[in-house]
Amino acid sequence: MRDHVKLFIPGPVEVSPDTYAAMSAPMMGHRSKDFTKLYADIQPKLQALFGTKQQTYISTSSAWGIMEGSLRNLVKKKVLNCCCGAFSDKWYDVSLRCGKQAEELKVEWGQPILAEQIAKKLATGEFDAVTLVHNETSTGVLNPLEEIAKLKQQFPDVMFIVDTVSSFTTVPMNFDALGIDVLLTGSQKAFAMPPGMALFAASEAAYARAATIADRGYYFDFLEFKANGDKSMTPSTPCIALIYGLLHQLNKFFAEGLENRYARHAKLNSMVHSWVTKHGFEFLAPEGYRSKALTCVKNNKNIDVAKFVSLLKERHKIAIDGGYGKISGKTFRISNMGDETEASISELIAALDDTLGAL
Repeated sequence: MRDHVKLFIPGPVEVSPDTYAAMSAPMMGHRSKDFTKLYADIQPKLQALFGTKQQTYISTSSAWGIMEGSLRNLVKKKVLNCCCGAFSDKWYDVSLRCGKQAEELKVEWGQPILAEQIAKKLATGEFDAVTLVHNETSTGVLNPLEEIAKLKQQFPDVMFIVDTVSSFTTVPMNFDALGIDVLLTGSQKAFAMPPGMALFAASEAAYARAATIADRGYYFDFLEFKANGDKSMTPSTPCIALIYGLLHQLNKFFAEGLENRYARHAKLNSMVHSWVTKHGFEFLAPEGYRSKALTCVKNNKNIDVAKFVSLLKERHKIAIDGGYGKISGKTFRISNMGDETEASISELIAALDDTLGAL
């Protein structure tokens, strides 16, 4: 029996011992040459992951820091918040709390946001920014980013801001080819690191917009990130231990090969999907719009989800999620992202089978 509860929740996910070991490297000054070398060593690998020739940035914050920062840097007129689950819904609330004019494009939880829905709203000319959660973690919906990003050609003055927190490194990303303005993610999902670090890339158009906004703040000022990034530094004191961990994980990603990494996530995801189908459960997300990082299972069999989650933890020291927000108990969520393997997902499936039989 393992000595801790292993996480198959949608985040934070399990962190491997080798990653913790990498994070225990000696401390350094964040304005030292040693740090600028560490930052510079990471940059090419991050650029390859983001699919960009632009600078990429490290923020000591959760992804919400950059999500809020994007609003403060880029919204002058009005933002369209695409809402299809708990985290995309929250982005609308954050927009209002930042004092921005905002409107929801709202669909039922479990349904995707479609390009034509966004186009209809943007055609009004009311909006100068749009936010999209690529992979809505609460519902397991993977929104059609490539189709949505094509709208940028039709609406070049609208800032397209995309959260890839629970999709990044599970499927390919191509920031430059997409032509969007901000692509952001966080450390605690498929990066398989502890929480506390956000990563992002921004377009030249985003910097130009930010330069016109006087009250964009300091901590998440995109122009501060750019000025410091040009010198291989961060605007504020970073969490250096997490950056050591980031370099370690990036080295693992590229040793595995990015295409192999994406294929592994697809395979592990399909293993979980097979378990769902085998036991007569259904998916909350429709076919063609399902996450490769996690599975949101519809509780159509009306099992006692809270008991199922509790028993799984008690019998196998494994944690899954019993559903988020208003669909708690009506769904449950199983993660396959990060450092998981066919062997670890097979162990999970055996534990799920045993626990389901014990209900």
